[in-house]
Amino acid sequence: MDEVLLRSLTPSVLAVLVRRGADFAAAEDAVQDALVEAVRVWPADPPKDVKGWLITVAWRRFLDATRADTARRRREDRVDEEPAPGPANSADDTLQLYFLCAHPSLTPSSAVALTLRAVGGLTTRQIAQAYLVPEATMAQRISRAKRTVSGVRFDRPGDVATVLRVLYLVFNEGYSGDIDLAAEAIRLTRQLTAAIDHPEVAGLLALMLLHHARRAGRTAPDGSLVPLAEQDRARWDTASIGEGVGILRAALARDRLGEFQAQAAIAALHADAPTAEETDWVQIVEWYDELARLTDSPVVRLNRAVAVGEADGPRAGLAALASLEDTLPRHTAVAAYLHERDGDASTAARLYAEAARKAPNLAERDYLTRQAARLNALRHR
Repeated sequence: MDEVLLRSLTPSVLAVLVRRGADFAAAEDAVQDALVEAVRVWPADPPKDVKGWLITVAWRRFLDATRADTARRRREDRVDEEPAPGPANSADDTLQLYFLCAHPSLTPSSAVALTLRAVGGLTTRQIAQAYLVPEATMAQRISRAKRTVSGVRFDRPGDVATVLRVLYLVFNEGYSGDIDLAAEAIRLTRQLTAAIDHPEVAGLLALMLLHHARRAGRTAPDGSLVPLAEQDRARWDTASIGEGVGILRAALARDRLGEFQAQAAIAALHADAPTAEETDWVQIVEWYDELARLTDSPVVRLNRAVAVGEADGPRAGLAALASLEDTLPRHTAVAAYLHERDGDASTAARLYAEAARKAPNLAERDYLTRQAARLNALRHR
């Protein structure tokens, strides 16, 4: 059995059933039944048209369920609609499924879970392990999401921006359990890139590849966090960097700049620098200016303050930071770094310790605690 093939076909088979008029939840159940049947019969009798086989079996499973739950006349109408056996239509409805799973009526967490289930083909158990929640909890979340979109039909254009945000949420979950969500997000975004000609889709794929290329250098052998400036660049994946830069250049050449292309441009400048000291911070600041214009995001302005501190000196960075609310996530950590760069070790140590108490995860907390301890040790020598 080719598990990768089955997962790649799952969304298009599900989309065909929904387009034919099947309720989303019932269609998803029917596709899962078809996959179970494939595991049972394919080893001894593999079909010539894999997708066509899955569509035929899933549609029959849906009809069986419909017969059990509806009146005779409705049942007969459904049976009459069953297409004749033959090769499956080559049209790909997967794009519609992306839009359905990223429906605005869903919460971000529900949209991510439904996307992984319906488009990614992951099991509920795999998704639950990736998010470190009980399988029953994840099953309830997915069931609620399926009920929410069950009445939604493919009669309006989908929102590409919403789909991209959902995929980026998947990517940022990273790795947990036996499913690498960052790699899964890249796979799904590649699939979306093949289905739709949109520079922001390409920009997101480039951004994912460029970030993922630095993954091996982000942690030390003991699991501790390694900041970008201290990473061993020889451990970065140069093939992924090259691919990401190529995709980004093609997207930028279309002159339809979006936030993911701008983010990817910043990531590309980091990846292009042979050493941290050779980073083109002036150009990075310019890209942050573009990104701030596109998003008006305070988090973007926070990151811009760091870049300004590198390009124009720590006091310029602190001046940029002063215009932002100190309640922003990681604001205190940025202030600590800029004060250290400015030579104020006492203030920096205090702020690093404060930032550690606010850290969103254990790895970040440990890193900030070590920074505070390092500066305190230097001060008391």
